[in-house]
Amino acid sequence: MRIGLLTEGGYPYATGESGHWCERLVHGLGQHRFDLYALGPAGTPRPLPPNARVARTADLGGPDGAPAASGTWSLCEQRASRRAYGRHERRRFTDAYHRLATGLCAEDDETSFADGLYALAELARERGGLPGALRSDDAVRALEAACRAPGARRGAAAAGLPDHLAFAEHLERVLRPLSLDWYEDDALGAADLCHAAAGGTTALPGLLAKRFFGTPLLVTEYGVPLRAHYLSAAGAHRSTPLRALLAALHGRLVGEVYRQAALLTPGNAHARRWQEKCGADRARIRTVHPGMAAERFAEVGEDEESGDPATLVWVGRVEPAKDLIGLLHAFAEIRARQPDARLRIVAVPEREPGGGAYLTYCKGLAAQLFPDEAPGAHAVGENPVTFEELGGPEAPTLEDTYASGALVVMSSLVEGFPASLVEAMFCARATVSTDVGAVVEIIGGTGLVVPPRNPRALADACLALLRDPGRRHRLGAAARARALELFTVEQNLAAFRGIYLELLSHAPVRHRPGDGVPFAHPAEAHVPGSWAHKTVTAGTGAPDA
Repeated sequence: MRIGLLTEGGYPYATGESGHWCERLVHGLGQHRFDLYALGPAGTPRPLPPNARVARTADLGGPDGAPAASGTWSLCEQRASRRAYGRHERRRFTDAYHRLATGLCAEDDETSFADGLYALAELARERGGLPGALRSDDAVRALEAACRAPGARRGAAAAGLPDHLAFAEHLERVLRPLSLDWYEDDALGAADLCHAAAGGTTALPGLLAKRFFGTPLLVTEYGVPLRAHYLSAAGAHRSTPLRALLAALHGRLVGEVYRQAALLTPGNAHARRWQEKCGADRARIRTVHPGMAAERFAEVGEDEESGDPATLVWVGRVEPAKDLIGLLHAFAEIRARQPDARLRIVAVPEREPGGGAYLTYCKGLAAQLFPDEAPGAHAVGENPVTFEELGGPEAPTLEDTYASGALVVMSSLVEGFPASLVEAMFCARATVSTDVGAVVEIIGGTGLVVPPRNPRALADACLALLRDPGRRHRLGAAARARALELFTVEQNLAAFRGIYLELLSHAPVRHRPGDGVPFAHPAEAHVPGSWAHKTVTAGTGAPDA
């Protein structure tokens, strides 16, 4: 089967959890061919297996608003995409853009946005792109008219010219995938299935491939881009009408992707609830937990009693959403009731903007709450709270970090799918976590869960396990068994292996130029087995695997 794998800012160029998942998928499903379509800056790709290749890349931050494709657009094609439209094309563009803007500004109109989007896509395909038109005065005027039309939502009606200009610029960036040259018979048109590693803009090329070629679209989300947009601090300086327009844009785009996808595979029930709230059909949603490598934690997991019985471990990105301040106040109460307790805060190297200032504040708070203590008059004092960085001399690897303590704690206010909890479970460590995101779904009954923003409840739960080694070890063993059953790479690959065959079996068979005969490649031809690899006589219609 030929899979068009759509990624944004990830595999095969960037690092990160999404990139690791794509890499495991491509390497683990060697019976399928993967054509990688990457949105984002190109760099030095990771080594690819024989069944994968980089088909197209496009940096959507190219000059003059044009997608900067890697080895895909010739100079003549780029010039053609910037040619001024004639009267007929301008009328088509204005009408399509106005329909799209009307769908964004109207409260209950969900069809106009999709109609305008596909009309723009068809015009872009015929004309070689839309970058000049999306940045034109016609676009701004069409947007302004839609905002001021009767029935427009209150936030859109309150928008002024600066809001219109800013929104038009943002909309142009979101719609840049319409101007790519990916929608040809030798590109996405040749794929049996489009698999998007996220929703929103990442899935937009797959949405158009379904429109132009009928290619089934599979969308996998281990985070929720719409939720990330709502929580992003980048738009704090924007006006209220502009934020309302941006929320409408991303909501409409995500909703159309969810409606058109053949199947949605969220990584947890938390993401699934977001998808259902955005209009996804429950019958077309199937939860597939992200696969994580368990082998690296096997040695620690088999030694349940390793680690200091009085040490708590926290691992993650240092940012306000992790509520390290609440954790430090909880630990102050733990120390008051168990003076030998210690807390290791281990930060991953990559930090969010502003993470350095937050880390500095937390270190200062720890110094105030826990003055350095010394066992005697001639000894050097030490703080019971240590701040370390993963990869440093005290915390060289995740395995060593989890092995050093008896209990893993998570104090977050907001989470999606916290990978650190699964890693702790692989290491047979009992956990105490706040009830956010997918925590309850991950933990099940193998750890303690407390309300967020409640340091006293966090302290009570930690003390309960610190003082009861037998219970702590039982929970750790149960956690490891649960993680090995639900969250391994093998279960993730097995799920997608079946999903690929299922989707192809329900998709209409398409005869492409160059195929020997119609129906030459049914879904059964991709099932592993010696019978599927026999040479057939041309014209029989049997599988030629």
